Amino acid sequence: MRLAAAFAVLSLVATSACAAAPMAPPAQIAGKPRVETVVTRDGDLWTVDYAFDRDVPAWAFFQSALLRETRQPWRPAWWSVQTPGVVLDRQGDRDVLHTLDGSPVPRTVRIVMRPQPGDLEAEYDPALIFTDGAVALYSGQFDVIPMPSVAAARALPVDLNGVDVPGGPSVVTWRDRAGPVLFKGQRVAAPTAEDAKTYVLFGEAAVKGGRGVTTVIDPGLPHWLGDELAQFTPRVMDFYAQRVGPHGGDQPTLMVSWTGPTQHLSSMGGSVLPGLISMNFEGEGVLGPDKAALDRAHWFIGHESAHFWMGSNGLEYEFARDAWITEGGADLMAVRAIAAIDPTYDARAELQTEVDDCVRLAAGQPVATAYQRGDHRAYYACGAVWGLVIEAAQRARMGGDYFDVVRGFKDGPVGADGKLTRDEWLTQLTRLSGDPTLAIDIARMLDDGVANPSAVLARLFERSGVAYRLDAGRVVLN
Repeated sequence: MRLAAAFAVLSLVATSACAAAPMAPPAQIAGKPRVETVVTRDGDLWTVDYAFDRDVPAWAFFQSALLRETRQPWRPAWWSVQTPGVVLDRQGDRDVLHTLDGSPVPRTVRIVMRPQPGDLEAEYDPALIFTDGAVALYSGQFDVIPMPSVAAARALPVDLNGVDVPGGPSVVTWRDRAGPVLFKGQRVAAPTAEDAKTYVLFGEAAVKGGRGVTTVIDPGLPHWLGDELAQFTPRVMDFYAQRVGPHGGDQPTLMVSWTGPTQHLSSMGGSVLPGLISMNFEGEGVLGPDKAALDRAHWFIGHESAHFWMGSNGLEYEFARDAWITEGGADLMAVRAIAAIDPTYDARAELQTEVDDCVRLAAGQPVATAYQRGDHRAYYACGAVWGLVIEAAQRARMGGDYFDVVRGFKDGPVGADGKLTRDEWLTQLTRLSGDPTLAIDIARMLDDGVANPSAVLARLFERSGVAYRLDAGRVVLN
């Protein structure tokens, strides 16, 4: 999840190294076949050794998002297959390992990779690169799906939520010839895990304990920003806990990398996993603590921290097309939290940007399918705007604000399974407002698209009680 003011494009080129002997095929454990993977760093050489559990002509990568800046796949350029007769290329919406002649992929396959920074569309970045040589790899990037043909892999949908696919997550072992890796807050020699949902850190980055958050911060990061992260993150998380209730799990780790002072760039990216907030910063725009940079940093910390309640560590959406629930929700939580903490913060200006972006990105096209167009910003902006509508309904019916809405979802029957579906969200809006047309209009924006989003938002605000005015057709918040 990255918000960037980008004026330069980075050129990312991968190289490969020599291969060594592949690992042995896996055995069945308790009668359950499984794919086993060993990720090894040996100096500058990074290898991925797969031991597959069945004979199929293709293995599709579960997570195959495109690079945000170029909308191009990253694996075929950054990974080099060493096993003869096996190729890695793009098939439809998936990166796929397959043979050239259609025969089964060998049971053991070696890949040489060069981890590098890369911001992906609505997916965890494959690697966080630290200036001292440390590298953190996202665990889920190695999961694969056995497919009966390349054509079947090509036919897989973009969103696999709710889709029954064969196989399961790879069992991954992490090895660094230089010493133990950092795995879920602990230094471990060679951890092995299935579906770890974390970043694994290779290298000697310093780990520091703090109030409510353990930090791993790139030593090259501008000092003001590192200090602000260490101080403001626990502060905003304390605010969320007071308003919404404690988040689940142990004390989180904050892992922050620094790509460098790229000219004409101010970029902040990050994501949240169980027990881990990952962030990456880049560009000359964050070298100094001016007011604009400080506000952006606070907002970014607030958004990512909010996901411990509204996102992967709290209430999750059901399908990728419903990301507006958690991304827009985290946006609105961040704005409300920062406004409560910092009286100089211009919350109205931030929310006006959400309104303007929603109008721009929702014009004539369904918001629900924005991910297919690469318009992921639509989920943030329109989700936050619709959050204003349900917040106004909450205030009118029961008092309170958006945090009371989130707490109602979290503590009520809706949050019992950890999922917050679109139907549940819209049903709650109708219950609070007593006006079913609000949900109908939002559903129309989601599914069909509207020719004039400004008019639809104005009607939503009018009926729910969000203060606004029309200025030459533009919806302006009061």
